[in-house]
Amino acid sequence: QVQLVESGGGLVQPGGSLRLSCVASGSIFSINAMGWYRQAPGKQRELVAAFTSGGSPNYADSVKGRFTISTEFAKNAVSLQMNSLKPEDTAVYYCNANLQRYGSLRYTIYWGQGTQVTVSS
Repeated sequence: QVQLVESGGGLVQPGGSLRLSCVASGSIFSINAMGWYRQAPGKQRELVAAFTSGGSPNYADSVKGRFTISTEFAKNAVSLQMNSLKPEDTAVYYCNANLQRYGSLRYTIYWGQGTQVTVSS
């Protein structure tokens, strides 16, 4: 069984900062990509930032220059540092990982349960 657990969400004022963290655990043989998505009420889930092992990070245009993704693939962990937060960043943030389980030949995407980020004065 594989589990992704996020932490670090909360309420912050506009212009503030938050750091989200996510750790994957369980029967994991290899992870080749980890990332963050978000879903605001009434909207589709969208990519925020993602990192492929050995590659460069990919950011949504709306967060470039404000958010920074970092990964420790050896620890099955990914973080998202969010600065200069805006009310439009309010959403549930989800961690995901494209991983290979022990005994499997293929990679499968797994999701965390989500953590709420609210930006409001």
